[in-house]
Amino acid sequence: MLWETLSFMLLMLASEGLNLKRRITYAVAGVDRELRAEAKKALRLLKGTYRFSRYGDVIQLPFGNVFPFRGDCYLDLVIEGVGTKVLVAQLAGKYDTIGIDGVAMAVNDVIRSGAQPLAVADNIHAQVSDPELVKEWMKGVAKGAAEAGCVVPSGEIGDVAELIKGLVEGKGFDMVFAAIGEVLRDKIITGRDLKHGDVIIGLRSSGVHSNGITLARKILFKQWGGKYEPFDVPEPLGRELVYEVLEPTKIYVKPLLKVAEHVKVKAAVHITGDAYLKFNRLILFSRNVGFEFKNFKPQPIFDLIQKTAMEIGGEISDEEMFKTFNMGWGFAIIVDKADRDKVLDILEKAKVHAEEIGYVTKSKGIRILYRGKRIVLR
Repeated sequence: MLWETLSFMLLMLASEGLNLKRRITYAVAGVDRELRAEAKKALRLLKGTYRFSRYGDVIQLPFGNVFPFRGDCYLDLVIEGVGTKVLVAQLAGKYDTIGIDGVAMAVNDVIRSGAQPLAVADNIHAQVSDPELVKEWMKGVAKGAAEAGCVVPSGEIGDVAELIKGLVEGKGFDMVFAAIGEVLRDKIITGRDLKHGDVIIGLRSSGVHSNGITLARKILFKQWGGKYEPFDVPEPLGRELVYEVLEPTKIYVKPLLKVAEHVKVKAAVHITGDAYLKFNRLILFSRNVGFEFKNFKPQPIFDLIQKTAMEIGGEISDEEMFKTFNMGWGFAIIVDKADRDKVLDILEKAKVHAEEIGYVTKSKGIRILYRGKRIVLR
């Protein structure tokens, strides 16, 4: 972590000295999405295990797979992490919300298949199992599980001081969460049969959530080569920067399942890592379609990230922002155009801020209309 931070700072200083604006990407910050995509090809080796499914064939979906349990019941099992947001919690000295992020990342993935989350389990690697610290972690886990409506029947906390150092001595930790959900065969959200004119409904995020944090940290906080002290209140934020970045990820379980009760949901996208590039996965399941987005109202934190990058001698393109951050919409539902108003009405009654943000097109690719410019994600 120290070497990455020093490298990033040297790049910024060199750019400033030459009076150049260096192009800053997620890869420059330390997360190479192309390398990660190449590495994920190794997951194909796991397909051989599908033959061990006891009750029938595994169904492959755009963002994961579901496997049969008994009768028409299928299970969706996912595992997710909080990533470097744990460092922001340490920077703030606030640990009672990071567990919400852990639950959210897992259950929001489970519902993409239409599954109702049944349970979550945590695996926390800690520098040391400090009783007060563990209590704070569990406050967030319990709150997140209550919001998702599922139990936490088990978990694990391991003391691995040789592996986990952290930002604050004795407070280092990493969080990983698993979640399992169930869905009936005829209720599975498959991502198939999308067609031109289908509507994309966006559900409002609470900010950066738990993705792109590595890039945000290195732009915003002096601790990692950025501009601000953690408790600065830069314009146009209305509170301390560290608390803005630490704001917990929203949980979309109840609104998504409420919509699925009344309307056929064609696809559901958790806008996390790789952000709007995630919609490329749907193209693999519904051929000859693309996506156009036209409605974005990013929270001030996103503008601050781009503005601050310029101030420290760099530049983050709009394209890179949409490849990395949710830009105000944390989850997306795709439905038939005829169901648009019904979906928005259901979400309004559920007190969820939701809007039409785009539609399915005949032209392949992902196009974004933002601030009068047309962006094509590649």
